[in-house]
Order: sequence, then structure tokens, then C-alpha cells
Amino acid sequence: MLKKTVFAGFGGQGVLMMGYLYAVAAMREGKEVTYLPSYGAEMRGGTANCTIAVSDEEIFSPVASSPDHAVILNNPSLIKFESALTRGGLIVLNSSLVDRKTSRDDITVYRVPANELAKKHFNDDRSVNIIMLGGFIAATKMTSIESIVKALHEIFKGKKSDIMAINEKSLTLGAELVIKGA
Repeated sequence: MLKKTVFAGFGGQGVLMMGYLYAVAAMREGKEVTYLPSYGAEMRGGTANCTIAVSDEEIFSPVASSPDHAVILNNPSLIKFESALTRGGLIVLNSSLVDRKTSRDDITVYRVPANELAKKHFNDDRSVNIIMLGGFIAATKMTSIESIVKALHEIFKGKKSDIMAINEKSLTLGAELVIKGA
């Protein structure tokens, strides 16, 4: 089982961290993992994406010319990656910022209003990426929410407990929305 996922959005949205958390969680579950980040020269506000390959067997190439999944945080990323997705693939869209419809009927699409959820629950949009990650995990079951929480604690050890509580709540918000049929 080899599944490749692209996480994409603007620099500063936490796209690379979202992918890194997923990669660490899958690796801690004993899966083979590759993580390939890519970002524009201008960093914050420019384009950013990363490809994560997860498998039960050795991975020979981290490149995902045809990803199975995509987590899309903005319109330019949808335009760039939608056509590359494999037939039967899955996209989790940040419907707060992605206002266009997908052009394909052979993929599954989950719309998560991540910016609205972040503002409503935390009065801050810094948790958008974690909300989206929760939605992705619920949609794909490629790893567990518990493994993502462990990865959060591993990567952000020493962070304030209130920040960790927001991250855990953000994961749950995204997952619950997808489970309810976003």
C-alpha cells in the first residue's frame, strides 16, 4: 500500500508543518515514509507544498506526479494539483479560501471551512492547518488522530499547554466535520 499526498497552500499557512506532522505520525506507527517539501523563494505568502509518501514497504521515489490525496488550502493550489490527482483520489479543501468547484467527478472532495472554524473557536486563524490535518486524517484513516497528537507533543515539546490544547481541539474539529460529511 503506497499512498502519496500533497499538502499545498500559501507560505505561512503551516503547509509544511501539516505534512511533517503527518509524516512523523505515520513513521511512529512503523510505516515507511518520505517527506519532500517545496516552497517559493518569497516564503511567507508565496507558494508552499510538500509531498508525503506512506507505505508498508520501502519507498523508491518521494516524487508524486500522480498523488492519491491532496490537502488544498487555496485556489492556486487547487488549480495546480487537481488534474494531477489519481482517478478515485481524495481532496480535502479549505472552503474558507477555495471558492471554486472542482472540475472532476472521479474524485472525492471534502470541504472544510477551516478559517471560519479557527476564528469561531479560537479567535485566531493559526490553527487552520491543524484543522485541515484533522479532516484529512478522518477522511483517509492513513494514521490516527492519536498518532498526530503524539507527533505534536514530540515536535513541540516544551510549548505551553494552552497551545497544545488548541492544537488537539483543532484536530478534533476538522475530523468531526469530515466524519459528519463536510
